[in-house]
Amino acid sequence: MRRKITLLNLGGPRTALEIETFLRDLFLDPYVFDLPLWEPLRQILAKYIAKKRAPKVRSTYESMGFGGGSPLVEETIKQTAAVVKVLNEKTSDQWFGQVAMACGYPNLKDVLKKDDGPGPNHIWVPLFPQYSRSTVLSVAKIAESIIDKYPLNEKGWLRPFGLDPRFLDVSASLILDYFQGELSENHFLHLENAKGIDDWKTVDLVFSAHGIPMRLVRKGDTYVNEIETSVLEITKRLREKGFSGEIHLSYQSRVGPAKWTEPNTKITLHELGRQGRRIAVYPISFVSDHLETLEEIGVELRDLALKSGAASYYRIPSFGTYPLFVDLLSDLILESV
Repeated sequence: MRRKITLLNLGGPRTALEIETFLRDLFLDPYVFDLPLWEPLRQILAKYIAKKRAPKVRSTYESMGFGGGSPLVEETIKQTAAVVKVLNEKTSDQWFGQVAMACGYPNLKDVLKKDDGPGPNHIWVPLFPQYSRSTVLSVAKIAESIIDKYPLNEKGWLRPFGLDPRFLDVSASLILDYFQGELSENHFLHLENAKGIDDWKTVDLVFSAHGIPMRLVRKGDTYVNEIETSVLEITKRLREKGFSGEIHLSYQSRVGPAKWTEPNTKITLHELGRQGRRIAVYPISFVSDHLETLEEIGVELRDLALKSGAASYYRIPSFGTYPLFVDLLSDLILESV
């Protein structure tokens, strides 16, 4: 039997030419750019911000060295191929895969068709471990506009998996493998400090999650609760393996003047830097490396921490095609039907 998976992600511009389109899609989404405004006015403002912001972020994308764009789409393609390979090994079915993005290209609205909804032979895999209106609900609403039904509770739609004990196990394993120099560069876009960290048991570990506006929390978004629970559970697993360093949770990528989740990762790293700490940062809400991990955590926040006085700074990678993560995704896919 032929069966298909579609890995869904937020998206990113593949080249400099796609930056404004990506930003326009992002800000036009009412679940991402959620403002208490008359909808036509919100859309006008969204297009204006996208146009004004595009030139400002172009140099940032260029500095990453991926042709002026983000590596997220290509990384998602690699993850899809890795998962398909494992599914073909685990079952007698013939699996193949594709990717679709909520913003930019390949766009979800172009890739998926009305009769192509989630089911036993087509599993949709949103790559958002934790639930948020700005990610899971956003993608579900886009899908609903295509297939004429809300997919979140349908068989074949993979629900958020961030609190699954197996995901928490894999997260702890990735961190420990990084600390001990056990990761293979083949599975990661850019693996820094591949030899591990001396005296890793006492480093300060910062879990940095993508922030969200507090107005989403007030609307009942469970994202923050899920992040906090994940940190507690991963910490338990690390403690069992001998890790005794201090744990910190903070939120990055704030945009605009509205109140967002706190503490901000910049403030956390500045304070730890002032104390001369050894710092490792883990991007808890991401499954693949892109602008927010490579540039924000890997460059901007590193510079901030070191200039503040940090003794050392380490960026733990996102999952990429880490075998334990790929194996877990394949299990979750098979269980979703």
